[in-house]
Amino acid sequence: MAPSALPNSRTNPDGSAVIRVLSYNIRSMRDDTDALARVITACAPDLVLIQEAPRFFRWRKKLARLAAASHLVTLSGGATASGPALLCNLRATVEHTEDVLLPLTPGLHRRGFATAVVRFGRARLGVLSCHLSLQKDERYEQGGLLLDHLAGLGVTHAVAGGDLNERPHGRTFRRLAGELQDCWTTTPWGGEYSSTPTEPHQRIDAILATPGIEVLGCGVPLDHPGITEDDLRAATDHLPVLAALRVPAES
Repeated sequence: MAPSALPNSRTNPDGSAVIRVLSYNIRSMRDDTDALARVITACAPDLVLIQEAPRFFRWRKKLARLAAASHLVTLSGGATASGPALLCNLRATVEHTEDVLLPLTPGLHRRGFATAVVRFGRARLGVLSCHLSLQKDERYEQGGLLLDHLAGLGVTHAVAGGDLNERPHGRTFRRLAGELQDCWTTTPWGGEYSSTPTEPHQRIDAILATPGIEVLGCGVPLDHPGITEDDLRAATDHLPVLAALRVPAES
């Protein structure tokens, strides 16, 4: 599938919704924020699942400025989720948000989830952004908590995404992909590797969806209209992952 063929967002006559979901580690906005906003805008996402959002001085203002520059609004997360955050466009109707702090392992970085339940017309969707641990045992436990929190959102359809800090053969990645669709594997589109922008060689960022969601395409938006290699390199130290999903309408 050519990058230009990724479906645009729309609501179908049967009430289902095609949405674009972007997952992006933005490295606390320490790089070129104009390039970052251009990349996000070009992807035309309905939802952005952010990792490493600003967490310290004036973090809310920084995240709000990025959202505005990308024609989006802040949905949840940031410092209150220890890094993960959610942005959305005005197409989304927000039902519920919750920032979750995960158990702290002494000596390791605090982790969390940014979560929400949103609607696009008659399509209702749970959303979770994560940035899992660098330590393999803690990461595996966090993978289980991710599945538990996603199931606890009380929705039929859900999507999770983030920096998993692990390649697809790892046991945490396999644990998640055993219960959720790994969207790249289901319907590959664009590029595969998300790290690093200067030398892409590994897939450690992913978008995962519950089985009832139809994956129309997922991957790194290389050669996507409006995105340049210079912007991808300047924006942050990860490449974004973009997916088009068809979420069924609630009966």
